[in-house]
Amino acid sequence: MSSTHALVILSVVLAAVVIVVLAVALLQVRRGLESISERLAALGSALDGVESGHLRPLEPAVRAINAQFDVILSALPGIAKKAAIVAERRPR
Repeated sequence: MSSTHALVILSVVLAAVVIVVLAVALLQVRRGLESISERLAALGSALDGVESGHLRPLEPAVRAINAQFDVILSALPGIAKKAAIVAERRPR
């Protein structure tokens, strides 16, 4: 057998080994992604349960608090103007 023939055979074997290793790695990645997908699905359903059981009942209270904050925030520009006037009148 010539050295060229041996190199061709070794190159083909090397390519086959690389393909096998990549295939095994891709299968492991696939298994990992499937596992992650299952866990995320379980987490999603758990979060839906928390939202429906605990967060949705709080929605009216949150809206009321946000409305109060809107009132407070709308008053701040007027308060700032008055504070500026007082600061201008204050002796230095």
